Amino acid sequence: MKILAFDTCLNKTYITLYNSGEFINKVITSNDKNYHSAYLISTIVEILKENGLTPSDLTHIVTDIGPGSFTGIRACVTVARMLAQQLNVKVVGVSSLEILSRILGENDLVALDARKNKAYLYDKEILGAVELEKVDEVVKNRRLITDDSLFERFSQHTSDIKSYQQADYQLGEILTQIAIEKIEQGEVLEWGSLKPLYIQPPPVY
Repeated sequence: MKILAFDTCLNKTYITLYNSGEFINKVITSNDKNYHSAYLISTIVEILKENGLTPSDLTHIVTDIGPGSFTGIRACVTVARMLAQQLNVKVVGVSSLEILSRILGENDLVALDARKNKAYLYDKEILGAVELEKVDEVVKNRRLITDDSLFERFSQHTSDIKSYQQADYQLGEILTQIAIEKIEQGEVLEWGSLKPLYIQPPPVY
């Protein structure tokens, strides 16, 4: 298998090329002028070229479908659909909540800031956007993965807590590993069936 996986839904852009058992990872952070997802396509071109591959060599396209940044979700899903359609390959979508639940090697509880006094909650499955007061009860004495904005709040309820933003976790590689499991189980999609995961509706400006 030759898999291209990418994620612009979270705090950075993660791009991973899986080539016959080898993981090649690239990570991009935002700068003062551009959001990190602005570099997605140029970095895809770069990582393929550096490894002597062309898009036609790819067997699967993999992407994070959210939740997360609405701009990042749109970028991921649009590029994944475009590539899968043009290359006539299958696509795999993975939730950012499932990705984060694996950063310590286990299926941990995940709670991310959903704004509007809610958190996106994952406990072996997506439980939705849940009121923070209810999440406070769920996280008690549990190992929790969260983000910087909710770290202080939830640290009052559990001491076993990590913010994914405070360490250099290889989220692109984790995304790819989950996708390989799904591919082996036949959980692949045609490009037109890939949809963004908007647990809450996008903001209206």
